[in-house]
Amino acid sequence: MWASLSTIILRNRLTFLLAIGLLTAFMGYKATSVQLSYEFASLLPEDDTASVDYHEFKALFGEDGNVLVIGIQDPDIFKLDKFQGWYDLTHAIRNTDGIEEVVSLARLYSIRKNQEEHKFDFFPVIEHRPETQEELDSIRKEILDLPFYNNIIYHEDNHSTLMAVTLDEKRLNSKSRITLVEDVIALADDFSAKYHTDVHYSGLPFIRTAITAKVKKELQMFLFLAIAVTATILFLFFRSITPMVFSMVVVIIGVIWSFGIISLLGYKITMLTGLIPPLIIVIGIPNCIFLLNKYHREYKNHGNQFKALARVIQKTGAAILMTNVTTACGFATFSITESKVLKEFGVVASVNILLIFVLSLLLIPIIFSYLKPPREKHTQHLDNRLVQRFVERLVVIINDYRRWVYVSTVLLLVVVVLGVVKMKTTGNIVDDLPSHDPITVDLRFFEEHFSGVMPFEIFIDTKTKKGVMRLPTLEKIEKLQKIISSYPEFSRPLSVVDLIKFSKQAYYNGNPSRYQLPTKPESGFILSYVPKDSLGKNPLKSFIDSTKAITRVSAQMADIGTREIERIRDDLRPKIDSIFDPAKYRVILTGTSLVFLKGTDYLVNSLFVSVALAVFLIAFFMAVLFRSFRMVLISLVPNMIPLLLTAALMGFAGISIKPSTVLIFSIAFGISVDDTIHFLAKYRQELKIYNGNIKKSVLAAMREVGVSMMYTSIILFFGFGIFAASRFGGTQALGVLISITLLIAMFSNLVLLPSLLLSLNKAIVSKTFREPFFEILDEEEDIDLDELTIAKGEGNGGKETTNTNLI
Repeated sequence: MWASLSTIILRNRLTFLLAIGLLTAFMGYKATSVQLSYEFASLLPEDDTASVDYHEFKALFGEDGNVLVIGIQDPDIFKLDKFQGWYDLTHAIRNTDGIEEVVSLARLYSIRKNQEEHKFDFFPVIEHRPETQEELDSIRKEILDLPFYNNIIYHEDNHSTLMAVTLDEKRLNSKSRITLVEDVIALADDFSAKYHTDVHYSGLPFIRTAITAKVKKELQMFLFLAIAVTATILFLFFRSITPMVFSMVVVIIGVIWSFGIISLLGYKITMLTGLIPPLIIVIGIPNCIFLLNKYHREYKNHGNQFKALARVIQKTGAAILMTNVTTACGFATFSITESKVLKEFGVVASVNILLIFVLSLLLIPIIFSYLKPPREKHTQHLDNRLVQRFVERLVVIINDYRRWVYVSTVLLLVVVVLGVVKMKTTGNIVDDLPSHDPITVDLRFFEEHFSGVMPFEIFIDTKTKKGVMRLPTLEKIEKLQKIISSYPEFSRPLSVVDLIKFSKQAYYNGNPSRYQLPTKPESGFILSYVPKDSLGKNPLKSFIDSTKAITRVSAQMADIGTREIERIRDDLRPKIDSIFDPAKYRVILTGTSLVFLKGTDYLVNSLFVSVALAVFLIAFFMAVLFRSFRMVLISLVPNMIPLLLTAALMGFAGISIKPSTVLIFSIAFGISVDDTIHFLAKYRQELKIYNGNIKKSVLAAMREVGVSMMYTSIILFFGFGIFAASRFGGTQALGVLISITLLIAMFSNLVLLPSLLLSLNKAIVSKTFREPFFEILDEEEDIDLDELTIAKGEGNGGKETTNTNLI
């Protein structure tokens, strides 16, 4: 089959080039419409209970993650000049298109009793910009007499205050959010510069906007680094511009196609899909190296350019196909998850890995058929003395020191066990950002002064119309709030109870000592002042539904990690049930924090399943390729050990199991097994040549494919290493840990795999293994050279080789 395919490719090379050119132009056109994703990544499937509960909550009370917070710590905030600046900033932001509401010291609301109309009126505490210090002092006293805002907007003990900016929900998941957030920050930065005050920013809209900007910037950086690193290594390997330039042409076309595929599938660029273009460069270059090494080796053997190119396709095509299939499988397993982000990543990556294989197999032979054959200096890399000496030392090790290879492997496995038991699972919303990043620094400011900004919600359904406004229910909610306040991880919670307390204070003419729930006798006449309509502009609508049967208790919490959130949730649940009888009330814990917890747990579990599936699928492909169960087991051993060592390294280094690190195992396994396939495929070819002599076959395979395995492993090591330049911890871990895993896998496949083959000898070489999945032909019978030739002036330095044209 591969001999026929080589004939088709080389006889129709101009047709293939035109087709690839047209497709590349089309993909380039589609790539221009690719957009960044501005949505909050959903980790849970839509039908998951936590997801359903969260959507129900948002349907009643709106988005809980649309508040941007601006904070300062300044003892002079109530000095006239500084407060006027804060007032101007507050109203400038409020007047910005796309801002729904702003709450700050300069924009607070109070309640007064309207006896004439028998209702409560809501009015601004500050009706105009204060012009004198005396006026401001009066305002300060009035604010401090409003316990409703205490430790929510202003901390008198440490002089910290925040401004809560609510964004229009329609802008939240669109590109316009970027401009809106940037406009708000620009206004706050002007305040900071004018008054020499440090301003801190946080909240999910700010975090998401900042991360999106970083993703966009890093996509460009990774593309540049991938091209620069791989091009440099290619030149150092081949010591020639030509192989480097045309290998880069192949992968750059692959990058264009990857953007086109993202667009065609209707996907957007996320933190994960943004890694695919540089990944295509890193994964595509090894294809080119194997093809070029085979081409140079064949031409060096017999000096016939066309015969060498045809044999490149014939004798390496199937092996490279299988290596790309196994790599694609490592990525494709992510598509079994219900996570939209991971599914898109798996689909796009696996499709593009197979496409880069097709591009490599077509373009490398076709392009080099138009070029002059390699001169002697271009093939000297095959006899690189340093590399050859290294390979020969490995030959000595597997020949004479196999016992020590096995002893070392056992000792490493002991280390693995010690490391793996130290592994732990956790995750934070800004876990991937370094501690010195401005996003993290500002988040810590809000956690220190306001207990955090991550939304935590408790949804309470009384199952009775107007059940929320009953005094016993309000007393239960107050009791729940006291329990929540006892946890240092939470801010002071807010609920309808606080508004009722505020109303009682207003009823008694603003007396702060009356900020409490009304007694049973008081409740009748105080609650009668509360509007009985559909709430209209009443602040109560933020806390209860239109039937007054459902309410919420809202708090903010620190980004403490999924394990701590889980501990608190499990600790709260029985306390809540003791207050709200589950038979009479439906109480749900939700909010962004808990949804993130459930999403992280779901994703980690799904990714472990994907790792198992990757191992199974790759083992299946190996079984199809080699048709020997024993050979499959042998091939898996040298590739599982690097994964286990990486897991141990994570344990010793304190790197947690989280979505960004679990990704590593499927990807690394899918790539590392490529070396095994190349080695075993060549080993099986040599078995036929050496009439079943296992030792000669192993050593011959080592000497021929060992160099290519080292070249590709070095490319992959430095290629994935570029991701260490990321500002995101997860991307850094992806790069560093996969690089280490692949480097270990290279040594494992060059030392442990041949050692096992030599030790087990004939026990693993079955008849079916000798019968190759792809046919091995004798060197003079593999191609009909009378049918496949290069016309005069094309290739072979312009020499006419035979009598038939390709085109």
